[in-house]
Amino acid sequence: MISILNVTLPENPTPFTSPISFEITFQSDVNLDEDVEFKIIYVGAAENTEHDQLLEEISLGPIQEGVSKFLFRAPPPDIEKIPKSDVLGVTVILLMAAYKGKDFYRVGYYVNNDYTDEELKENPPATPIIDKITRNILLDKPRVTRWQIEWDN
Repeated sequence: MISILNVTLPENPTPFTSPISFEITFQSDVNLDEDVEFKIIYVGAAENTEHDQLLEEISLGPIQEGVSKFLFRAPPPDIEKIPKSDVLGVTVILLMAAYKGKDFYRVGYYVNNDYTDEELKENPPATPIIDKITRNILLDKPRVTRWQIEWDN
């Protein structure tokens, strides 16, 4: 019933402390009775989900048949909730969509967090200097999962 047609990042790369914005275009084949929920989740550590952060969630509705576009903006992750060893390097941001509590779409984007200063890249401090870190979300290599769900009768 709903197809995600396009996801773009109006601002990328950005400082780590900047909000994360996705521009999402989707198409609904019918009018839907209930809201569609969207979430942005930042994966804080690959080894376990305890460091994952729900950055933002919104509900859109009513959804009318046709193409819709919206800007989904989330605050940056809380660096205090990320292990120091996982702040720099590659992680993942998940964009999820659900209807009536059932996930129907998830896309994972690789994220590279690194210093812009060459000296800091070569000799990173034990405690990350957050205002010197840049976040680059790699839109060209998404991992997309779609599920068939019960829509409306």
